[in-house]
Amino acid sequence: MMNFKDKVVYQIYIKSFQDSNGDGIGDLNGITQRLPQLAELGVDIVWITPFFNSPQYDNGYDVADYKSIDPMFGNFEDFDNMMKKAKSLNIDIMVDMVFNHTSTQHEWFQKALSGDEKYQNYYIFKDSKDGKEPTNWLSKFGGSAWKYVEKLDKWYLHLFHVEQADLNWDNPEVREEIFDVVKFWKDKGVAGFRLDVVNLISKPEKFENDFEGDGRGFYTDGPNIHKYLKELSKKGEFRDLITVGEMSSTSLENCILYSNPNEKELSMVFNFHHLKVDYKNGKEKWILDGIRWDDLFGLFDRWQTEMQEKGGWSAWFFNNHDQPRAISRFCDDKNYHYESATLLGTLTHMMRGTPYIYQGEEIGTTNPRYSTIDEYLDVESKNYFNILLEEGMSEKEALHVISERSRDNGRTPIAWEENSVNYGFSETKPWLGFGNVSNYYDKDKKVEKSIFKYYQKLIKLRKNFKAISEGRYKKVNSIYQSYVFERISENEEILVILNFKDFSKNLDISKEIIEKYKDGEILINNYDNFDIENLRPYQAVVLKK
Repeated sequence: MMNFKDKVVYQIYIKSFQDSNGDGIGDLNGITQRLPQLAELGVDIVWITPFFNSPQYDNGYDVADYKSIDPMFGNFEDFDNMMKKAKSLNIDIMVDMVFNHTSTQHEWFQKALSGDEKYQNYYIFKDSKDGKEPTNWLSKFGGSAWKYVEKLDKWYLHLFHVEQADLNWDNPEVREEIFDVVKFWKDKGVAGFRLDVVNLISKPEKFENDFEGDGRGFYTDGPNIHKYLKELSKKGEFRDLITVGEMSSTSLENCILYSNPNEKELSMVFNFHHLKVDYKNGKEKWILDGIRWDDLFGLFDRWQTEMQEKGGWSAWFFNNHDQPRAISRFCDDKNYHYESATLLGTLTHMMRGTPYIYQGEEIGTTNPRYSTIDEYLDVESKNYFNILLEEGMSEKEALHVISERSRDNGRTPIAWEENSVNYGFSETKPWLGFGNVSNYYDKDKKVEKSIFKYYQKLIKLRKNFKAISEGRYKKVNSIYQSYVFERISENEEILVILNFKDFSKNLDISKEIIEKYKDGEILINNYDNFDIENLRPYQAVVLKK
């Protein structure tokens, strides 16, 4: 596998990155146009969300043809030009692959609907049970996970949108089709794959009702998941690639296996447990419950420690296209905008694992805080707005919940230029509104307190210090909304100090640690001064012994 421990990955949500042809939607040529900015930032790999032919019921994660480019994003000539530009800038490209399901408009599914038994076996079709769905499993988007097809008198499984039919990975022909897709894009020059909800691909041999949950206990990290990933890695020749698996509702134990190089499955894994610490009971997304800081730092400590001890590797992130902006969620994006953005960046880049930057994070993009529900386009958000009203909330209260939780928070277009039409994103009205714009790319790079320049420094530190890229993790403490840990290699010892409070505070750490680092070199600091016993609001400091 590619050496990835000193690499930094940048995620592009293509619809909102840069429009090049004036239709209000980001595209491949827009990426090509802005790649020099990312090279200047210093990233190594750019991950692009799906750009394949799709009816867009789930923003491209409902793929109708794996070996295509949707005309709204460009064509293969545009893709090749982007690849050439990236190569000239020493940037590798990672593509997003959705192998758990296809669009119901995919040729395979359409053939299945026409009665072709070969292609029916590409999916999971089941007979009725007592005149109803085969099981009581629920879709992750709400409602039953089964859809009835009258002309076949069968039900098909869709763990997500009804237009996303789950593939039958137990069928070796399906697996061969997937291996062929991997080869197709490898031949196009891509250096890696991000695999969407890949730990759901192995379904149980027997489909049964779930009387305690929504069904996920039967198909998450399923019975043949490690077998199938090993086969995918071998036949897809993953040894030459960087691969990251998005793991839905997974366990730490499985993530160790997925990412341990001895298992020959994946390079690294995403998990989402740390992004549920403000969900009620860790499950209720649409109930605002405040950050449980002890849970957050406890999760970081456990995952880093056990992945380290057992040879796993994490992909760390706070932001992506499905999450609210972390700066608005975990910190104070109004009074301490610079400090909050750089604090979160420091945490992500100093942990043991590979850091992922989501577009706009490097300038401190915040939630848009739309003033009406009509400004939101996310189907999930609109559905839950109505549910909250039905449960008795006022429109104002419901809108506040949506503004904190909506996936659209992470999908607003990038504000590139403060004084240009639509901030340089497009010459026409963007597909999604900007909302309240907190910062601009061109402006941020010019100011003294530049988040962009701070991120440049973070990336350089990973390149320059083995303790950061490959060193061991050791917790010092995590109390009163502060998190302190060491990164240690054979010749380097580094202390990371993070204060998540909005006021100055004493740092409750041992005299031994204070003595060890009292004359240490400050590698990075988001303030002009530093007192190891009195941290400033949202201060982040990294010291080298």
